[in-house]
Order: sequence, then structure tokens, then C-alpha cells
Amino acid sequence: MISVQRRSDSSLSWNIACYSAAMICAFVTSALLLALSGGEPVKAFSALFIGAFGSQNALYGSLAKATPLLLIGLGTIIAFRAKIWNIGQEGQVFAGAIAAYWMSLWVTSLPYGLSWLLIVVAGLAGGGALGLIVGQLKVRFGTSEVISTVMLNYIVIYIVIYLLDGPWREVGQSVSYRQSSPIASGLEWPVLLGQGVGKVHIGFILALAATAFCAVVLGRTSLGYEIRAFGSNSTALRFRGTNIRRLLLVVMMMSGALAGLAGAGELFGTSHRLRVETLLGIGSSGIVVAMVGGLRPSGVMLAAFFFGALKSGAIYMRLKSGTPAGIVSAMEGLALLYFLCAAVATKLHVVRVGEKVHA
Repeated sequence: MISVQRRSDSSLSWNIACYSAAMICAFVTSALLLALSGGEPVKAFSALFIGAFGSQNALYGSLAKATPLLLIGLGTIIAFRAKIWNIGQEGQVFAGAIAAYWMSLWVTSLPYGLSWLLIVVAGLAGGGALGLIVGQLKVRFGTSEVISTVMLNYIVIYIVIYLLDGPWREVGQSVSYRQSSPIASGLEWPVLLGQGVGKVHIGFILALAATAFCAVVLGRTSLGYEIRAFGSNSTALRFRGTNIRRLLLVVMMMSGALAGLAGAGELFGTSHRLRVETLLGIGSSGIVVAMVGGLRPSGVMLAAFFFGALKSGAIYMRLKSGTPAGIVSAMEGLALLYFLCAAVATKLHVVRVGEKVHA
């Protein structure tokens, strides 16, 4: 007789085996999907690898794509560790970009260091404010954060569309575009590595600093203990004397702030103008990164690089092999599915239970 039981501990070798199997299954299934859609899996995956790692600039491009995913994934960790289902990263990214762009209109005459700091703070504040709204709705009215975050995603995106159709719209000589005017060149974030689409800006350093910050906060501070305890037993935490409502607001504000910083970084480090298309989809991909990374800062950093390489290489793959754009999103979904299965497998094991024979 076979029984599935929970492991008391999980060895490193078993974890590596489970996640390696998940990656192999994701690639095999993606190959089948490519073949069924009329593509050539070998040619497509070769182009994907070259586009992600084939040159120094390609590697820089993968790091650039990973930067916002890492920040959003870290914000997702903070909320999900507390069992607060923040699905509003998409809107929080846009809110951070809106606040940062608005701040840029006022700081052009200030010294670069001060203006850069104010733009970073504005990005954090924009995303954090949207997270705080969700927290207030849950605290005061008991509104499900899943419903409120999803609805706010649409509201914020439509606010961006209104701004780009109105006061922030770029007007050319004979045509208007649904995008803002370029930010002042003096406000662009410094480029550390690469050039063009493969440039790594200072937001990458901020993302690494945020990773270290989250690891310390969640693992070595009383706030991190309260966040983890809130997710496992909020009633016990309440009897301990913790202000549950305030903790919920802090968690949502921190989660939203990191997503908002990702939006500001994409605007000032990469695109240099506000457009819906350049920010759309980053938030949802960041949630996938957090789940694949096992809701741990170190895991999220690896997952962000993996998905950053996937997004960077997908551009070259589409150009060289004619792969449909939707295949990349399907590959992300398959990776999430298999990695979640692997996460479950690391916590379980199959044992054979002997049957007793009665005389």
C-alpha cells in the first residue's frame, strides 16, 4: 500500500531534483506547444538562448528585464508571506510611474542627486499609496484584497490613459500620440552596463539592495516575525498584543512601494517616456516570479533572472523563428505550473505502508 506523507524536512538534493524536473517538463511542454503551432522547437530555443545569453549585450538585456521583476517579486513576497493576496502589482507599477513622472515635472531645476532621490521617493510613494488604499478598504470595510486590487488595476490603467490622452499627451507637428513627452535628459537614471535595449541602469543596484533589505527584514527582525506570524496564526498574534490593523497597512504599503519603484525604474531607466504598453504585464509577471522563487528573496532573485532571460530572449526568438508572441506568455504559465508542482513535491514523499495479515 502506498501513502503520501508530509516531509519533516527537505534535503537540498531532493529540492534540486524537483525543480530540475520542473524546468525540464516546462521546456518539453513548451517544445510540444511550439511544434503544434507550426514552429521549429530546436530553432526557437536556440534563438531564445542566443537572445538571452549569446553576447555580452544580450546578458545585459536579461539583467535589465529582470530588474523590475525582482522588485515586484519582492513586494509580492512581503504580502504573500502574511497571507495577504495582493494581486494589484500591475496597478501599483503604474501608480509608481505616474507619481515619478509627475515629480519629474517639478524637479528639473534641482541638482541631479536631489532630483533623482525625489523621483525614487515619488515612485515608492505612488505604489505604496495604492497599496495603502487596499489596506484601508480591508481594515475599515472588510473588503477582500483580491477584489479591490484587481479593480484598482483597471482604474489606475484608465487614469494613465486619461492623462496620456489629455494633460500629459505628446503632441507632434501633425499628430498626437498616446504617450508622454520624453523626460528631461538630465533626469534619466545612470546606465551601469550595456546600451540600447540591453542597458542596465542604477535601478538594478536598487533591486539588489531591496533583496538584501527584504531578506534581513523577513528573517531577522520583529517585523518579519510578525509578518510570518500574521500569515500562519493572526489570532495568536493579536493576543500577543500586535496591532493587526496597523501591520496589515504596513505590509500593503511596503508591497506596493516596491512595485511602484519598479514602475519608476522602467520609466526613468529604460523607456524615458510614459506609455501604457511599456509597463503592461510587468506586474503579473512579477507575481509569477515570486511564486516560482518560493516566496524567498534568494529564490526570487534567481527566478527574476530566469524570467528576465526568457523575456529578453523572446524578442530575438520571435525575429529569428517567427514564434507567435503568445507562446512566451504560455511558456511563463507552464513554468509557473510546473514549479508550483515542484514546490508541493519538495514537502511530500511517497512511502510504502505494509499491510498487516491477520491470522
